[in-house]
Amino acid sequence: MAKKDKQIQFEEAFKRLDEIVTKLESGDLSLEESMTLFEEGITLTETCKTRLEAAEQKIQLLLKDSDGNLTLEDID
Repeated sequence: MAKKDKQIQFEEAFKRLDEIVTKLESGDLSLEESMTLFEEGITLTETCKTRLEAAEQKIQLLLKDSDGNLTLEDID
């Protein structure tokens, strides 16, 4: 799944990341399995971070100007 990170939706990546955390917390995995899941988790974390940063850049704040008109302004 980590190889498809450019195509995966935020919600899917976050759900998979949650599954990985649950498996790692169980303590029932071998070291090799744990490392593989940890690496996938790091990749998914970066994917989620990138998607959130992109969304943040698109957020606009709705404001009223001095005449009472509604305008959209980009958040810095």
